[in-house]
Amino acid sequence: MSLPPGFLDELRNRTSLTHVVGRKVIWDTRKSNQGKGDMWAPCPFHQEKSASFHVDDRKGFYYCFGCHAKGDAISFVKETENVSFMEAVEILAREAGMEIPRQDPRAQQKADRRTQLAEVMEQAVQFFRLQLRTGSAGAARDYLRRRGLSDAALERWEIGFVPEGWQHLWDHLRGKGVAEELIMGAGLAKPSNKGGKPYDTFRNRIMFPIRDARGRAIAFGGRAMDPGDNAKYLNSPETELFDKGRSLFNHGPARTAAGKGMPLIVAEGYMDVIALSEAGFQAAVAPLGTAITENQLQMLWRIANEPIIALDGDKAGINAALRLIDLALPLLEAGKSLRFALMPEGQDPDDLIRAEGAGAVQAVLDQARPMVNLLWQRETEGKTFDSPERRAALDKVLRDKLRLIRDPSIRGHYGEAIKELRWQLFRSDRPATREAFVPGQGKGRARGGKRVPWNGRSQISVPQASTKSSLLVAAGDQAETQLREAVILATAISAPELIAEFDYRIERMSCSDPDHALLRDLILRHGAEASGALKDRIIAAAGPEALENLFALRHVAISPCVRKPGDIDLARLTLAEELAKLEARRGLYAEVAEAEEELTGMADEAVTWRLGQAAQARDRAMRSVGAENKVDYDTAENGAPINREERDAFAELLNRIGYSKSDR
Repeated sequence: MSLPPGFLDELRNRTSLTHVVGRKVIWDTRKSNQGKGDMWAPCPFHQEKSASFHVDDRKGFYYCFGCHAKGDAISFVKETENVSFMEAVEILAREAGMEIPRQDPRAQQKADRRTQLAEVMEQAVQFFRLQLRTGSAGAARDYLRRRGLSDAALERWEIGFVPEGWQHLWDHLRGKGVAEELIMGAGLAKPSNKGGKPYDTFRNRIMFPIRDARGRAIAFGGRAMDPGDNAKYLNSPETELFDKGRSLFNHGPARTAAGKGMPLIVAEGYMDVIALSEAGFQAAVAPLGTAITENQLQMLWRIANEPIIALDGDKAGINAALRLIDLALPLLEAGKSLRFALMPEGQDPDDLIRAEGAGAVQAVLDQARPMVNLLWQRETEGKTFDSPERRAALDKVLRDKLRLIRDPSIRGHYGEAIKELRWQLFRSDRPATREAFVPGQGKGRARGGKRVPWNGRSQISVPQASTKSSLLVAAGDQAETQLREAVILATAISAPELIAEFDYRIERMSCSDPDHALLRDLILRHGAEASGALKDRIIAAAGPEALENLFALRHVAISPCVRKPGDIDLARLTLAEELAKLEARRGLYAEVAEAEEELTGMADEAVTWRLGQAAQARDRAMRSVGAENKVDYDTAENGAPINREERDAFAELLNRIGYSKSDR
């Protein structure tokens, strides 16, 4: 709401900054001069031993010479209490005895009614607390002791009890003169369908007060003592005070604790929050009987940038965490995210604390996982991706989820993280060993008849250091294959924009040279990045000599796409042709290998036909460059290439001006 001019100035004039700050610090009496309002203390915003935090009470400002925090009384309350601007103004105005102006008379009436309802709720809190001390609450007290709650904890959390019966609270409040309409409006009683007196909403339950961020009692949660009760936990109905989707249990204290640096933990129920807080995790909250709503998520992010979702380690808890992902993805902003700490199977935070102590909970929180990891787990756990169709389906699902993220920067980083996880999964899916085909040796068969397992490395001898930069040291057909692989790798590095288009085909390159295999994997792993970043990642992983050796190869250096960086069309054509040649070559070798095995028995015409088809496919791929060039160029008498379109256009021009060939 907007405040009238002069209100904030009057509030600052009535407020002593020294008094406000003095509640949070211990003044250094040697440096301070209280008479002049010149006060010094260790800074409350960062850890230090020296008194570098200065308060000028006359000017109403503070400044820290260490962390450079500065502001006035309102900003100090905002930062130390972790509240909004208007809440800080209300706190200081209440202390200064100032009434915050209400511009709308109806808003004032509504505020007055809410105040009345809150007062009724406070009377109910006191009634329930008194009932916990009566003889009828013996079973409830025993239950709370079994849950590890001391008398001090019961007082701290204002836990109460309501005995079995229909009008205990109703009769108590009516006896205090509370209007029936206010009791009903606070959600503490319901009208009778039989025409009798209204009856209590809660009966035979342990009562947990629910307070808003400012500490007002707005609702209750009741835990049934009857094992046969259909509702184990029951919340107040929604009222003018209570909106279930906009409230959090333990909101105010958790916000204050989070402002002091404690991690914000989101648990599932009241007892989890109480157990966490009593164990030292005071910035703990819980939604109220429902899945986390969008409003609650925004409230959490106002308290802390990265809340930890600590749900139960059962199927329901895991499913709740997975559902929360879809809610959170469209709302993500820079610096605002979630982490997930799943409890051990079958346990909630309360169980874990009672069984193993606070250290066990801290260990789980330390292993909290980013949301992108849980998204990946949801879409991949228990599934196999042994076919292109299944991998494509996974890619589609993940793309659809990433489109939910509105912030383009976050969407890009999620895409990189997903690509990294995808790379790790599909790398691990590759067989540990494969049989390599070496021309002339059959499919994985040495000349002596013994199969040779393929371990991802070349079966040929490793070149010496003096000749390693030359691929021509490889024997026979392997040299040609490695030459083409080098051109493909260099082209992909020079034009990373095309990697996504050719990644599946690049992934199928066997790369008998281990240096090529490493470069191939790095290209696939970091292919979505810009050219400079891709090269930097390759250098960081493989060293500068990896790129230097690749681009120093003569056949790579003279490649058109390397000599003309930035020509995407040329790079696309190069990748398409070179990959096609490799694939055709690989198909021919596979057929030859099969034929060699089959020729050991009775051969038939089918073997010859298959070999012929494979050879024709290889020949078509090898002729692709000449075929495409012939469309665009002819050869002149002196051997120079002539652009056919330019030649035809020139001939047409000559015809128009009547210049014939005989005139030349």
